[in-house]
This record gives sequence, C-alpha cells and structure tokens, in this order.
Amino acid sequence: MMTRRRMPRAAASPHASTPRSRARRIGEILDALFPMPAIPLDHGDPFQLLVAVLLSAQTTDRAVNLVTPALFDRAPTPAAMAALPVATILDLIRTIGLAPTKAKHLKAAAGLLVERHGGVVPADADALEALPGVGHKTASVVLAQAFGIPAFPVDTHIHRLAARWRLSDGSNVRATERDLKALFPEDEWNRRHLQIIYFGRTHCPARGHDVEACPICSWAASRA
Repeated sequence: MMTRRRMPRAAASPHASTPRSRARRIGEILDALFPMPAIPLDHGDPFQLLVAVLLSAQTTDRAVNLVTPALFDRAPTPAAMAALPVATILDLIRTIGLAPTKAKHLKAAAGLLVERHGGVVPADADALEALPGVGHKTASVVLAQAFGIPAFPVDTHIHRLAARWRLSDGSNVRATERDLKALFPEDEWNRRHLQIIYFGRTHCPARGHDVEACPICSWAASRA
C-alpha cells in the first residue's frame, strides 16, 4: 500500500545548482512523499506484470487494472494465454487503447515464452525485448519490479520531469535514462522510477502547473 506524506515547499538552496545536488535533494523529497511506492498495475507474478505493462502503453493504469482480472482468470499463465484465440483476448481487453495489436502481441509473446523459456518469464533484458510488443521500457519495468534488478524505466512523466528539473536535456528517452542512472545511486533506481511517476501524477501536471507551489519545481525547475 502506497503511503504519502505531505511535504512542505522546498526553499531555494545554494546547494541545488548542479544536477547531482538537485538529484540528491529530489530524492529526499520523493522519499518523504512516497516512502514505499507501490506498483500501480495489479498483478500476481512476473508474467502477469509483463502482460499488464504491455497493455499499459498509451493507456492509463486504471484502464488496464479494469480488464486484467478477467484476462488473468482466463489466462493466468503463458501456456493458457498462448492457447486463447486472438479474438478472445481482444474481447477481454477491447476497452483499452490499441487493443487489436496488443491482443496479437500477447498471444505471440506467450507462445514464445512457452517455446523458448519453458513458460517462465526470463530475468534478462535481451530475452524480454525479443518478445512481441515488449520494448525497452516494458522490459526495464519487469526487471525492476518483478525481479528487483536495478533499472530506470523512463515513461512520459519521468522524461518530462527530468527535463523540467534540469537532470537531462529532454532530447530523447534513452538519454534521459542514461542521465538519471548517472545521477541517482543504483540501489535507488527501482523506487525512484515509481516515485517520479507518482509525483508527476499528483504534484506536477504537464499543463496548468503552479511551479511556485510545487515542492520540487519551485526550486529545481528552469526559470528560462
């Protein structure tokens, strides 16, 4: 269960002038606000997390959590998912974005998990990214949250906030991932990824944001 604490607005600090010092202070604030960030996608095991993350592309976590109970009831394992017709999978996930493509990817990915990995989700980035519909971000989330392997998946919230907080130049998500990994200690990556997502949703919207009232942007954001 995620616990949130109210955080007073951070005052400007002379020690917040470098990306590393900003990252350190940001980490302190995130730990105060979200000390134990929960994975927002409901799942019971690494396979179900993989499915949920794959479904979450261009779709809200809430929408995914509404369809996965019925989907996992019918197909809780890779073998069961691979045995379902694509049309059946599509019926179960029809309300989420890009459902037809995702239904095909789910069946194909499940089949490859059975064929190549004995029905077990591999704790390996290359093996995960070789599955249909599984990109670098999805693989990173599974590695971090299912297996505890340090990773820093970058979604739209993280990419946006890293640029706003002057931790990366915002040129592309791979550069943002590289920069954040360099700024935060490796043993923080998995929770920082979730904390920044939650912060973006609750404190730092893309539009209509009150920078001066924000506990991080009030001192970390560019004034340009």
